[in-house]
Amino acid sequence: MATTIDHRTDLLRVIQQPVVQQLLDDANRRISAEEGVSFRSVNLQFQRPVEHDFTEPQRGTTTLLFGGFTFRHEYLIQCAFQSLGYKVEVLPTPNTDAFQAGKEYGNNGQCNPTYFTVGNLVQFLQHLRDDKGLSNDEILNNYFFITAGACGPCRFGMYEAEYRLALRNAGFDGFRVLLFQQKGGLKQADVEAGLNMNADFFMGLVNAINMGDLLNEFGNQLRPFEKVPGEVDRVLGESMNFLGEAVKQKQPAALQGKLREILAKKNSGAVDKVDTLMKFVDMITSEDYTAPLREVARRMNAVELDRLQPKPVVKVTGEFWAQTTEGDGNFNMFRFLQTEGAEIITEPIATWLTYMLWQEKTKARDRRQIDETETDLKWWQVGKRFALDSRFWKKRAAMEVADRVYRREYDRMREALGGTTHEIVDMFEMEKLAHQFYHTRSEGGEGHLEVAKNIYYTVKGIAHMVLSLKPFGCMPSTQSDGAQSAVINHFKDMIYLPIETSGEGEINAHSRVQMALGEAKAKCKREFATVLESLPYALEELRAYAEQHPEVNRAAYHLPHYEGIIGTAARLAKNLSERMQAAGVAPGSLVRAAHELAAE
Repeated sequence: MATTIDHRTDLLRVIQQPVVQQLLDDANRRISAEEGVSFRSVNLQFQRPVEHDFTEPQRGTTTLLFGGFTFRHEYLIQCAFQSLGYKVEVLPTPNTDAFQAGKEYGNNGQCNPTYFTVGNLVQFLQHLRDDKGLSNDEILNNYFFITAGACGPCRFGMYEAEYRLALRNAGFDGFRVLLFQQKGGLKQADVEAGLNMNADFFMGLVNAINMGDLLNEFGNQLRPFEKVPGEVDRVLGESMNFLGEAVKQKQPAALQGKLREILAKKNSGAVDKVDTLMKFVDMITSEDYTAPLREVARRMNAVELDRLQPKPVVKVTGEFWAQTTEGDGNFNMFRFLQTEGAEIITEPIATWLTYMLWQEKTKARDRRQIDETETDLKWWQVGKRFALDSRFWKKRAAMEVADRVYRREYDRMREALGGTTHEIVDMFEMEKLAHQFYHTRSEGGEGHLEVAKNIYYTVKGIAHMVLSLKPFGCMPSTQSDGAQSAVINHFKDMIYLPIETSGEGEINAHSRVQMALGEAKAKCKREFATVLESLPYALEELRAYAEQHPEVNRAAYHLPHYEGIIGTAARLAKNLSERMQAAGVAPGSLVRAAHELAAE
C-alpha cells in the first residue's frame, strides 16, 4: 500500500514539471484541432429554469389546463373550478399519438404514464399553435398546466422535469407547469398567487372527485345488463350535463352583511376562521350535491335492465394511473371487458385519499414508539410521557376526524345515488389482510393495497376475478406482483391476472385477459347454476315474477349480499326466490298462469 502511494506521489511531481505541462498542452491543442473536441472545463451545475408566475390579475385571461382522470371526474372538476371564477380547459384523453409524442420529445426509459401524459400536453399545445393559430407567446402567456407531484421509489417524482424537457424540445420553453405535492401539501407560493387554494377550492375538488367515482361505478354496474345497448351511457351523459350545471351554480358559504364588516374591523383573521367554519357546516348539512344525485338516480331508474344474465364480476386494480385512465393508456380495458361480457368494478380515487390518511395515522403511531425509544423514558418521567402522548393523540385525532368526515360525505352521496355502489374499504382491515404477504410500511405506488385488494375482493365474495393493470417496468407494482405469487398459493380459488401496459401490445394483452376471463365466466356460470338448483323456482318463473315487479330491475334496486354468491344474476335469483316465498307464490303457478293467458 505504501509503495502504491509513493508511485502516485512521484507521478504527480513529474506532471507538475513545466516541461511536461508544455508537452501536455501541445497535445491537447493538437487533438482539439484534429478531432474537434474541447478540453475546456465546463460548469455542469444545475440551475432551475426560470418559471413565470401565475398571478391573481391574470386569472381572467389565463386558462388552467389539467387532466389525468376519467372524463366524468374531469368534467365535474372543471365545473367546480369554473364556479370559483377560473378559466379551465380539460386535456383530451391521451391516445397512442400522445404516447409517441412523449417518447419523441422526452427522455428514454420512462414509464408509459409519463409518455402519455407528457405527450398529451405537448400535443394539445401543438393543436393550439397549428390548428387554432395561436402564437407561442400567446400560449405561454394565456395557458398553464397544473399537475400532482410526489417523491419515493417511482418515476412519478420526475414528471415535472419530464414536462419541462419535452416542452422545451417541442418549442414551448417557458410554458408554466405548476406542481403540487401529494405529501408536501398544496400550499406553494407560485401556485397560491393565482390559484386561491382555500377551503372552497379543496372542497369543490374533493366533492367532484367523489361524484366522479360514484357515477363511474354506478354506470359500470348497469351497463352489462341494459336491454337497449348504449342506453346507460345516453342517460348518464344527460345526467352529467344536469349535474355539472348544479355544480357550477353552487355558491360558496361565507359570512355576509354588517356582521362581516364589524368582525373585519376588529379582527380580519377571525373573518377567515368564521368563513371556514361556515363552509364546513354547509358541506356536511347542505343538499347542494345530494339533491342533484338523487335526480340522477331517478333518471337512471328509467333504464330497462335484465339482471338475470350471469356476468363475471372483474375487479380492476393496479398502478394508480393505469387503473384509472380511460383509453389507449390501459388498452381501453374497461370497454373491452364489458364487450366481452364482464361486469367491472373500477377503483375509486377515494381509496387513494383514505390510504394517504391511513398513512398519516400509522406514521403518528410509529413516531410515538420511536420517540419513546430514542428518549429512553423511565416510568417516573410522567411529564415527558404526557408530552409525547399529547403530540401523538393530537395528530391521530386530526387524521381520524378528517377520515370520518370524508367517509360520511362519500356515504351521503352514495345513498343519494341509490346506495348500490360500494363503501370505501376499511384501511386497517386492508392492512391486516396484506401485512403477512407485503410489509405495510413499504411505500411507493399503491403500497400494500394491490395485495390487499386482491385478497379482499376474493375472500369477501365481491369479484370472480382480479385484474391488475400497471405500466411496463413499474417498480412498486412489480414488487406487488412478486408478493401475489404467495397470495395465489394461499388462496387456491383466486383468479388473478397482472397486465403490464405500454403504448404497444394491446392485442397480446387482450388475448391474455380473454383467457383469464374465460375461467371467470365458467366460475360465474357454475355459481348461477348451483343457485338455481337450490331454489324451488325455475328461471322462467323468476323472470315472470321480475316482469310483474319491475322495481327489481331498476338501477337503484338494492341486492343483498349472500355468503358464497358473487354474481349479480345469482344474487338476484336468490333475492327473487325469497320475495316469492314471502309473498306465498307457489312453485309453477306463474308459469301456469302465463300459459293459460297465452292460450286465451
